[in-house]
Amino acid sequence: MAEALRFLIDRTPTPIGELVVIADEQGRLRMLDWTDHEDRFRRFLRLHYGADGFTLEPAKNPGGLTETMNAYFEGDTAVIDELPTATNGTPFQRAVWAALRGIPCGETISYAELARRIDNPKAVRAVGLANGANPIGIVVPCHRVVGTNGSLTGYGGGMMRKRWLLAHESAVSTSSQFTLSF
Repeated sequence: MAEALRFLIDRTPTPIGELVVIADEQGRLRMLDWTDHEDRFRRFLRLHYGADGFTLEPAKNPGGLTETMNAYFEGDTAVIDELPTATNGTPFQRAVWAALRGIPCGETISYAELARRIDNPKAVRAVGLANGANPIGIVVPCHRVVGTNGSLTGYGGGMMRKRWLLAHESAVSTSSQFTLSF
């Protein structure tokens, strides 16, 4: 039996709720989620690493990631661009997640455009599912994906957080349906 992966977990307050930061011992971000979605991130960890495939140990600022996320929320949005990450997922999911990291801060794209960017333009629904399974929201910016008409669509952290993140990043959309009001 393989030795369980040791993950380090920290929590930090943000303007839109308490954020959970999970890193591996190499300082790579493995999971980023909200404490009000703890069941979801624990289920994801079990799915990808096995029920006995990991341990979670409290740690302050693992790999400097908590401090980096705090800097993002304080306005240094570019600080997340080069963060080291490691995720388990299918090759298709990881291709979608890599494409998400290519969306510049302050911009949004549609699910159809994201499918085109991974050279699979007919996979719009599959792209949406992979987007929703993203374990590292914000850093792998699934919140920057909107409907074809520019409307805000689902976000695992909730629509209020998606609106806030887009406003924080000064995202601009030409759609009259895109609003940032709370």
